[in-house]
Amino acid sequence: MTEDYREYVAARMTSLRRTAYLLCGDWHLADDLVSTALLKLLRHWRRVSVMEDPDSYMRRVLLRCLLDERRRPWRREISWDRLPEPRTVDTDAQATDRVTVVAALAQLPPRRRAVVVLRYFCDLSVEQTAAELDCTPGTVKSQTARALLTLRDTLGAVREGSTTDG
Repeated sequence: MTEDYREYVAARMTSLRRTAYLLCGDWHLADDLVSTALLKLLRHWRRVSVMEDPDSYMRRVLLRCLLDERRRPWRREISWDRLPEPRTVDTDAQATDRVTVVAALAQLPPRRRAVVVLRYFCDLSVEQTAAELDCTPGTVKSQTARALLTLRDTLGAVREGSTTDG
């Protein structure tokens, strides 16, 4: 029994590794899959050895091993080259910037302020914003453009004033 198994494995090892690699795209994982699949094959060798097409059975086992491996929790982890930037603590400068932006928003007419808040704070599309404000998408686009121009001018003037004061 084990001699037949050894012959089968020796004859098909390269093919099994290649198939596993094509399934997962990683040689190390492919070797793990083949090892797991061969263990399962050994357990059921008596039944598999009399099958017409044991290669088909092995391909199915390899695929199921891959699917089982992908379901494992540590396979869902993503590694990164660099650590993410740490969150900065709210400083006085950030608080001042926030107050300045809120003050600039307050200077906008109500409709333009609503467009900016819905589009950029609530992250709505042009169409969604138009539905919320009961207007056309063209109106949303034009109001957004005018509001952003006003905000740029207002915030630019505030910045220029703060750099000349210091």
